Amino acid sequence: MADASVVSALQALGAVVIEGPKACGKTETARQHARSEVLLDLDPEAQRAAAVDPRLLLAGEAPRLIDEWQREPRVWDAVRREVDVRRSAGQFILTGSATPRDQAVRHSGAGRMSMVTLRPMTLFEQGYSPGTVSLAELLDGQAPPATTSALDVTDYAERIVVGGWPGLIGRSVSDATRFMDGYVDTIIEHDIDVVSGARRDPRLVRRFLQAYAQMSAHPARLSTIVERARGGAAGDGPSRWTAEPYLDALARLMVVDDLEAWNPELRSRTRLMTTPKRHLVDPSLATALMGSDPTRLLGDLNTLGYLFESLAARDVRVYATANDATVYHYRERAGELEIDLVVERRDGAWVGAEVKLGATLVDDAASALLRLASARTIRPPAALVVITATEYAYQRPDGVAVIPLGLLGP
Repeated sequence: MADASVVSALQALGAVVIEGPKACGKTETARQHARSEVLLDLDPEAQRAAAVDPRLLLAGEAPRLIDEWQREPRVWDAVRREVDVRRSAGQFILTGSATPRDQAVRHSGAGRMSMVTLRPMTLFEQGYSPGTVSLAELLDGQAPPATTSALDVTDYAERIVVGGWPGLIGRSVSDATRFMDGYVDTIIEHDIDVVSGARRDPRLVRRFLQAYAQMSAHPARLSTIVERARGGAAGDGPSRWTAEPYLDALARLMVVDDLEAWNPELRSRTRLMTTPKRHLVDPSLATALMGSDPTRLLGDLNTLGYLFESLAARDVRVYATANDATVYHYRERAGELEIDLVVERRDGAWVGAEVKLGATLVDDAASALLRLASARTIRPPAALVVITATEYAYQRPDGVAVIPLGLLGP
């Protein structure tokens, strides 16, 4: 799915910037479209050349890939100016696993550079979902087909732990846990210092990340996460003032991937909660931080349910991007109504989705979705959906569709 976005971007503007967390496949995706390349994280000569004059990196057949460009932030301005000189689309591909501290640099690329966000692979991209139920068709108001999914709760628990990392396709759960433990250690011991430009206490960073993982799929304030990381208001852990730089650095590393609150055209005077719903970019990060494996998750269905929601959020966000749509969550300030995912296309078409692990929760989820559609919004939904870990996809008499996550696709 990312390939189509890259092709479209190269046809429209002089450069495309592919961003995403480490190990999500940015370089390999870019290489499918580049005709020359320079890898700043692997080539010492290129690093020295960039330090002298970043324009030295730009010579080569277009599209030219400059991998991990943020290691020499002056590359951005060099590419921007060269795009202005050449006045031709599809000249450069930049990839990066962190964004620079100076966001004004990125804003200067407006009209010259197109952003493509790459997340870990979905179940559809990994081959675990046939994509029988299309988000595009749901947004167009089409009813999903009645069919069955081959995945069960045990399969989803394994997919949560292994994650969507291209390097783990076909690997065992034990391989995945070792990989993820190393991934998390690298973030804590090295990456966060590099991105934030200051030495951070690894012990406090780990506690903050563990608390963040425990709050997966919760609309939690930063103060709530800090208190959990401290083990109570007076406990030992990061303060609010140290946690804010942690969160900023983790966001620029694209490790956290929060869902913002939806603000629809309301039919009532309902006061909405604007706190983001907390997610890591892949639920495997949460299981690594919490020290969980599939067996342990299956023994704690409450935690599994929240991480299943994170898995669904990851996949739906990728499918939404392919459909020029954005994903939000909805929650009223009094807690009277909460909807896990709201997918809104640029033209205003929207799909409401509740994410539930088991069939026993479907009725309550459908009731909440119908309340949102009937009493809270002006524009009717294109579809109302309960995403489950169950076997069957079908449409209920009330119009709410029940769809296993293992059948969804773009």
